Amino acid sequence: MRISSSLFVLSIVLWAPAAGREIYVDNVAGDDTFTGRQDRNTGDRAGPVRTIAKALRLASSGDVIVLADNDEPYRESFSLVGNRHSGYPQQAFTIAGNGATLDGSVPVPQGAWEHYRGAVFRFRPRQMGPQQLFINDRPAVRVVGGWTSGSPPRLRPLQWCVHEGYIYFCVEPEKLPDNYGLTYAKLQTGITLYHVQGVTISNLTVQGFRIDGINAQNSARDVYIYEVTARGNGRAGITVGGASKVTIKVGVLGNNGQAQLLTLPHSKTFLRETQMFSNTAPAWVDRGGSVTADGQSIEGGIDDFQP
Repeated sequence: MRISSSLFVLSIVLWAPAAGREIYVDNVAGDDTFTGRQDRNTGDRAGPVRTIAKALRLASSGDVIVLADNDEPYRESFSLVGNRHSGYPQQAFTIAGNGATLDGSVPVPQGAWEHYRGAVFRFRPRQMGPQQLFINDRPAVRVVGGWTSGSPPRLRPLQWCVHEGYIYFCVEPEKLPDNYGLTYAKLQTGITLYHVQGVTISNLTVQGFRIDGINAQNSARDVYIYEVTARGNGRAGITVGGASKVTIKVGVLGNNGQAQLLTLPHSKTFLRETQMFSNTAPAWVDRGGSVTADGQSIEGGIDDFQP
């Protein structure tokens, strides 16, 4: 029996995936009761949602989450999980940052600082483990090493360190810690990718998380991280592990606590035109997996990385 050409075309349309939608997020002007279908409030509740978490609850395969770039960072963390947050061959699931910042830090609680010695103050965060300190949302200068007789290293004004569970900070003359816009890392990981495929994360700064800025934790395949700055995170800017396959292009990784890039067994990482600064930790810590930088296979980790 012959099938007419019109019925054949109709069958293709019915089986083809729907074009990805754009879901708009604005953490200043948005509202999580809106639908996210418009980039501004038009009076019909179709304007942007306020949080990325809400946008992800609305999203499905191949959608694009579009962030508004405001002076206020997005102070949340989120996970991309499974088919719902994956793409398909013609359309990646996308987080389009537009220059926005995702920040896991919070202000140091009022009255938490105690005087230690001279111009140095300290406080103990409730969360133990890796940490970071920021001045006006920028990573402060960290001193690593130099401990003697169980004491923290010598600090100059505006420098900090972690020692025996305390954050130490050195103030300028005639100032106190509360005179600075000091924040510290509280949320654990900025973006976690788990059993996803065909994901793009672009034009975003990810900072201030206790563990990692971005963690391709397990089976995150064909992930493309483009023009992303991952800085000031407690462990690593980006971690790739668990049979994940990630390309990092035109990225900037620096000021992270233990590694700028951390790779784990069975992962594949491709670096293209990416800068990794070893100012606070090695550029790449190799705990397994493979890394290819600008077409050349490299092994064993790197203290200093020159693209």
